[in-house]
Amino acid sequence: MFDPNSRYYRLETAEYTTPDDRKIAYKRRRFLPQGEMLPLQLEVTVTRDDRLDLITAQTLGEGEQFWQVCDANNAMQPEDLLAEPIQVLRIPVPQPLSQM
Repeated sequence: MFDPNSRYYRLETAEYTTPDDRKIAYKRRRFLPQGEMLPLQLEVTVTRDDRLDLITAQTLGEGEQFWQVCDANNAMQPEDLLAEPIQVLRIPVPQPLSQM
């Protein structure tokens, strides 16, 4: 259902049965961690012209892990992290996907 790099990959898959007995698979809800509680690797000053995938590739080793930066900064939407002209982002210590 989700790529192994996805923040939703390790979530439990559940099933809903409709009144007419159709089965619908879905992922359980993912609760966001509190960003301040995630171990901090470094802080990066970014501008509106920066790209989150490139920042993540440089700091975490893989651009598709941008959601870990979102989590560390309590951001639901990635675009919120670059909305201000100059902003400091928390870059978390990379979390192995097996622990998520």
